[in-house]
Amino acid sequence: MTDDLPRCAWAVSDPLNRAYHDAEWGVPIRDSRELWEALMLEGFQAGLAWIVILRKREAFRAAFAGFDPAKVAAFGPEDVERLMANPGIVRARAKIEATIRGAQIWCEMQARGEDFAEFCWAFAGGKPILSPGHGFVATTPLSEAVSKELKRRGFKFVGPTIVHAWMQAVGLVNDHQHGCFRREPVAALA
Repeated sequence: MTDDLPRCAWAVSDPLNRAYHDAEWGVPIRDSRELWEALMLEGFQAGLAWIVILRKREAFRAAFAGFDPAKVAAFGPEDVERLMANPGIVRARAKIEATIRGAQIWCEMQARGEDFAEFCWAFAGGKPILSPGHGFVATTPLSEAVSKELKRRGFKFVGPTIVHAWMQAVGLVNDHQHGCFRREPVAALA
């Protein structure tokens, strides 16, 4: 993609942000594992800029076994220490432990016959919600409801702001701004 296209304001200043915005952000994800990975990465982003996570995303994937929930769910204390020593990721013990617990919850849901993708998409009525596109908000009533349910199930680092950012990233909500060249093409994916 060229650099002169009109984009959402957050995506214009950094080439990696532009590439992420242009190819991934807001594209509906229907795969349970990918939705879970995105939610875990958003949790790691808490208190940081998203660009930090983007720059470390491949290291996160390597460190967390490709975000295979079954493998991550089996991580033990030695894995936590291994991850705490990994300079390629965000080394926050609480976030690492939350990711392991999140994998266990994902696996428990699957064992009960509850698909994580179906669970996520049910909040949006099965298709992306097109926002007004006039600017960004940190939370919405929907992100508050999703956050509450994720917390009830035991997920951590899933406050309404993190959940809203995740919903935007995985396409549950199309929050591309009016005038952004990706707004209509992403809406067409619904």
